[in-house]
Amino acid sequence: MSITATELKENLSKYLLLSATEDVFITRNGKIISKLTNPFQERVDVAKSLFGILPADVTLEEAREERLKEI
Repeated sequence: MSITATELKENLSKYLLLSATEDVFITRNGKIISKLTNPFQERVDVAKSLFGILPADVTLEEAREERLKEI
């Protein structure tokens, strides 16, 4: 998402919340001058990539035991 510096000033709290889920680019005179981003976005992306890997009927303990067998 791209917004102007004036828009950011007027709605800072809104864009701080939004930056937790997506990058917010700040522009001045049509040029990007800054970016608001989640400092933990890499962790979020890794966690999202793991969703759906384990079958729904597997317990956490079973998954842990299976993982330990591989080591």
